[in-house]
Amino acid sequence: MPGTRKLGRTTANRMAMLRGMVTLLLETGKVDTTLTRAKEVRALAEKMITLGKKNTLATRRQALAFITKEDVVKKVFDQIAPENANRNGGYTAIYKLGPRRGDGAEMARIVLLSEVEKKVAEDKASKKSKKAAKNVEAPVEEAPVEAVAEEAVEAPAEETATEEAPAEEATEA
Repeated sequence: MPGTRKLGRTTANRMAMLRGMVTLLLETGKVDTTLTRAKEVRALAEKMITLGKKNTLATRRQALAFITKEDVVKKVFDQIAPENANRNGGYTAIYKLGPRRGDGAEMARIVLLSEVEKKVAEDKASKKSKKAAKNVEAPVEEAPVEAVAEEAVEAPAEETATEEAPAEEATEA
């Protein structure tokens, strides 16, 4: 059940930490933290995105009461929530990173799925543009290759003539 983990902190300290982490997640799109904290941040961040989908004055005020930066609230209501309008929850993903070196705590990265989908779309677009660039450049490259091949055919005839000339000079000397 979300919200029941104490994380070894008092209530006020824990809520301040989680508010800061949710704000950072919504601002940057990803946060590296321990697995248990990531699970708590996921629940709270998804609540904020759900508030953003309603987009009323009351929900904006509720988000402002929790998120610590006004520009992040604006980003949630103007960018993140509309991108996830057709999705019913599951706005974040948690990836395990392995144990932390100092104390062995299980580390995780929590990521907004809309950010991941943007990167995937950009990667596909860049691959298509690279492919298109290669297809455009390929015919241009073929023409010089043929010209070089014609020069290569002519070059051995010239080389044989220069090779024969020194041989004749050697017989005369």
